[in-house]
Amino acid sequence: MAKRLFIKRDLEPAITITRRSLGKRKLVYIARANCQFRYPFRRSAVVYIGTTTAGASRVAASAASKAKSLLTHHGVKQLDFYVVTCKPRRNVQTWRKLESALLLTFKHWYGDVPIGNIAGKRRSFRDELEYFSESRLRAILNRYE
Repeated sequence: MAKRLFIKRDLEPAITITRRSLGKRKLVYIARANCQFRYPFRRSAVVYIGTTTAGASRVAASAASKAKSLLTHHGVKQLDFYVVTCKPRRNVQTWRKLESALLLTFKHWYGDVPIGNIAGKRRSFRDELEYFSESRLRAILNRYE
């Protein structure tokens, strides 16, 4: 008789979807690693900031696609994805403004965009601070530090 195989299981869930993210279609999400990365000004565990118009299903798809590149970094064993939303405003794509504001605040505060982001390296603030306060954006990023 052949030797039996050992079954491994994870104690934590692979993806958790909450009701808050399920009801909305246009979302911004932040990927956080289990360890911190060194940026020019300070360290942070935030490795990606993205947006979607397809809701929670796109967050799950992005988690799968970004996991391939982000989990190859030394020390990264786990990625957590958090949803950030804001109220809609007529004739304004607020989810895109929020993503841009978070990226620019991250770049201003940490010295560069997160390692998983390509876009935003040469971008500067336009009208994002008319919609969101810089202290609130900084508080959100500090929450996931």
